[in-house]
Amino acid sequence: MPSVRVEHNSPSTWLRRAVHCRSFPCVHTSTTLPVRYLPSVLLFAVLVAGCSAKSDPNAQQTATTDTAMPMAGMDHTMDHGMNAPVTIPKGAIFTAADVHFMQGMIGHHGQAIYMSRLAAANGANPRLLRFALKIDQSQRAEITLMQEWLVANQQMAPDTNAYKTMSMPGMLTAAQLKELEAARGPEFDRKFLTMMIQHHEGALTMVADLFATPLAGQEVDVSVFANDVQTVQTAEIALMQQMLADL
Repeated sequence: MPSVRVEHNSPSTWLRRAVHCRSFPCVHTSTTLPVRYLPSVLLFAVLVAGCSAKSDPNAQQTATTDTAMPMAGMDHTMDHGMNAPVTIPKGAIFTAADVHFMQGMIGHHGQAIYMSRLAAANGANPRLLRFALKIDQSQRAEITLMQEWLVANQQMAPDTNAYKTMSMPGMLTAAQLKELEAARGPEFDRKFLTMMIQHHEGALTMVADLFATPLAGQEVDVSVFANDVQTVQTAEIALMQQMLADL
């Protein structure tokens, strides 16, 4: 078997992440973890890269199939090949739960983007329209980062349409989506905010389940991203609750 090299914690990835967080600071700035911890993350990346460079180039790493437990508390079904066992290269820091979290969050974000794109056509008020645009732009950028992480670690990377064939915490049912699609004006505003709060709360559940799973959430990129999701979406829930009260 040829040797497998896993690239850990590319500095360029987190530089892009830092730029992204500064580009969409609607509800968070100084509390954003990637920006606060960027020096430590980059230092860790350099140290890991240095250790990899000094390793024996002729040494072979055997890949192992990780059939470990799913994320704690998670009750979800996923298509797009995500039910298959995850192959983890020997010596890799990430776990099957990390992979499932990133794959599942891509689909979760995909549904949020679909919901947000209904705002313009369904007569959302200007404030809600701006907020929906922020979700669309920021979560598309995050999907790109998650897909890059999965590809770099030799894992299947779903696309934004994955939400159509998966059920994750907080995701809207087909009936709820039809209800949102049919709503217009103030009715749409209320339904959107109510359903997006539900959706965000599901994302927080996914993060909590990740960190409750033994050995999961310790790989740097996954840990920083998951903490960022928790920080941003907690703040956005509070903002949406206020917007709902103001209607």
